[in-house]
Amino acid sequence: MRKPRLLLVDDDIDLTNNLSWLLSRRSYEVSAVNDGEGALRIVGEQEFDVVILDRKMPGLDGISALRVLKMKHPNLEFIILTGAPSIDSAIKGLELGAYDYATKPITMTDLEEKIRMAFERKLLLA
Repeated sequence: MRKPRLLLVDDDIDLTNNLSWLLSRRSYEVSAVNDGEGALRIVGEQEFDVVILDRKMPGLDGISALRVLKMKHPNLEFIILTGAPSIDSAIKGLELGAYDYATKPITMTDLEEKIRMAFERKLLLA
């Protein structure tokens, strides 16, 4: 089975650079943007399987980006990754169709497991 195509969306540039590098070294195809608006743009231009999305960003936040992206691209799977956890936002994200919700920091083992499971769900529902 091929590895999923990933999109990282986080306003922390160091985090997106580091995660992109780590995931690329594990043979994932990875693109990264640093805001919700960038996510809307790039998803319209390229195909992705799983989006790893920060909840709290300036401008278009993760929950708002999730709402728009899931409506336009229902086959995309989302993992919300946040450093500012909130039960309300976790519930909202899952209600809007996110596959999972995790807090920073996250181990690569845990992140890869979430990615694998989200990708399997996408393949099952396609």
